[in-house]
Amino acid sequence: MREFDIHAELAKLPSCPGVYIMHDARDRILYVGKAKILKRRVSQYFREGNKLSPKIRRMVSQVNWFEYIVVSSELESLVLENNLIKEHRPPYNTLLKDDKTYPFIKVTVDEPYPRVFLTRRQEKDKARYFGPFTNGVSVNDTIELLRKIYRIRTCNRALPSTDPSLRPCLYHQIGQCDAPCVGLVSEEAYAEMVAKVLRFLGGDYSDGIAYLTKRMEEASEALEFEKAAEFRDLITRVKALAQVQHANDKRLDERDIIAMAREEEHCVVQVFFERDGKLIGREHFHMQETDERGDAEVLSAFLRQFYEGTPYIPREVMTEVMPEEAELLEQWLTVKREQPVHIRVPKIGDKERLIRLAKENARMVIAKDLEKITREEARTHGAMRDLAALLGLEDLHRVESYDISNISGFHSVGSMVVFTDGHARKSDYRKFRIQSVDGPDDYASMREVLTRRFTHGLRERKAAAAITAEAEAEAAGTQAGAETASGAKKNDGNSFSVFPDVILMDGGKGQIEIAEEVLAELGLTIPVCGMVKDDRHRTRGLYFHGNEIALSGASRGSAGANEEVAALVTRIQDETHRFAIEYHRSLRSKGQTKSVLDDIPGIGPTRRRAIMMYFKGMAELREATVEQIAGVPGMNKAAAASVYSFLHREEAAEGANESD
Repeated sequence: MREFDIHAELAKLPSCPGVYIMHDARDRILYVGKAKILKRRVSQYFREGNKLSPKIRRMVSQVNWFEYIVVSSELESLVLENNLIKEHRPPYNTLLKDDKTYPFIKVTVDEPYPRVFLTRRQEKDKARYFGPFTNGVSVNDTIELLRKIYRIRTCNRALPSTDPSLRPCLYHQIGQCDAPCVGLVSEEAYAEMVAKVLRFLGGDYSDGIAYLTKRMEEASEALEFEKAAEFRDLITRVKALAQVQHANDKRLDERDIIAMAREEEHCVVQVFFERDGKLIGREHFHMQETDERGDAEVLSAFLRQFYEGTPYIPREVMTEVMPEEAELLEQWLTVKREQPVHIRVPKIGDKERLIRLAKENARMVIAKDLEKITREEARTHGAMRDLAALLGLEDLHRVESYDISNISGFHSVGSMVVFTDGHARKSDYRKFRIQSVDGPDDYASMREVLTRRFTHGLRERKAAAAITAEAEAEAAGTQAGAETASGAKKNDGNSFSVFPDVILMDGGKGQIEIAEEVLAELGLTIPVCGMVKDDRHRTRGLYFHGNEIALSGASRGSAGANEEVAALVTRIQDETHRFAIEYHRSLRSKGQTKSVLDDIPGIGPTRRRAIMMYFKGMAELREATVEQIAGVPGMNKAAAASVYSFLHREEAAEGANESD
């Protein structure tokens, strides 16, 4: 990475709105923030004598370089900051831990034969949306109920169609679709059913109940009691359906009620959803990195991240305290909703009572989940901190672990597993098919895997630095150039250019030495640690700098023992092994799914498929004559003779031996 003089770069900062991104020495994004005036805001972090919280001072001590993106307004900076926080989830930002989305029921009324299905995105189209719902199961139940009552299609076929090969699907066979795909229902009749569906979703169940009651009586008169019981059960489901389906018509009496509860470093935000004057659902969310931030700041961070991820925004948001930058948030929400949105803090009356009720619910969640939250913190972030202390490292966020899998050298593969802050980061997992090693040589295979991984990462870093330098040279320090340069160095967070704080090897001293040799050859300094197992294949300790650090098992209670670290290392080791084994198994399975016909000269995929469709099995094919094989579509006499001779080559060989 190129040299970065922080104080020289501070002098270049423009006095305009934008977003700044703080990086550490390993290129990890520590913090994303926005500023009305970039120069003033970013400089505050590095100004001597400036009062910063302990956590922010800790972050600033890790900052190795920063970048910034200039925008034209505060609103644009808010949107960009939200997107970057959601993409990178920086450790020093206040984060919404729960990444929930809410389902809608979508009716595609702009199509000739509308469909009804679940969606989690509310698009700007002519479709009708009903929701949002807090329970995806209830949405699927409602859609299933609509299929049974109104026989509306759910497929994505483009209709009407002139394709003569179309056939009615299974839903038509079981009486849940009228098969408009093959013209079994007219567009007018289908439109009448869709109108009833819309009334049903709008809360008018009379048509559905009347229809089901009629069908139940008809089945009962025909002595079809099982069918009558089915209709009776459907009637019961319709009557019991909660009044939670409300059309997205942006009525005036709709709001979200938001309050929070805090206990030490833990924070829970409770949201009540009120639609059409009725409380239709509630959800709670855990926030992290809130211990040194006030309620207004935490609430502002929550509103930005929550409404960035939900497709529906109500007319009114009621909160217990006014969030920071409330006017800017209202402006942003208004743009998203395309109608005015207001943030209010009720002081008296029923609305204030709802705020207190939401806050009490949040307190109950914390009381119930505090032990679980504390335990989860100990097994993830806490275990990583303890692991860093055991290894004598200042900071530890990203761990990479490697393993080799093969059977006698067959299909040798390597796996790379990544854990960040104690959690598996599966988007960063990588598979390596060994290319340069023949036979079961795990050391050589590991050398290839590590060389490929870090060479690729260095190449990405070099390319990013070259692009940035070129952009800066062309811009010669102008504002446009600063924007171009800062955008050019953007890291996508899961590329090879992000290096680990420590490497864990699923092997002994030999594997560690291989890793250290590869890193030395590439000019990298990354700690390498071996995961040691006992005779029962359980994680016993860590091998680091020539010494074994005991974790658990026989040494439990001894110096250096740490059960949470042992559990974390065991999870990493097991996950690395599992990932390698699964990849090896998949390659092995592909190698075994091979037909005898693959080896016949002159028989390609087309003829092979034709033979398999023509004959019922290999036994029938072996008994066939050359003439019968030649009768397969696409075969000629020469190809048939090749198949026949290949299948009977063993018999020919035995006959030759007997004649000898």
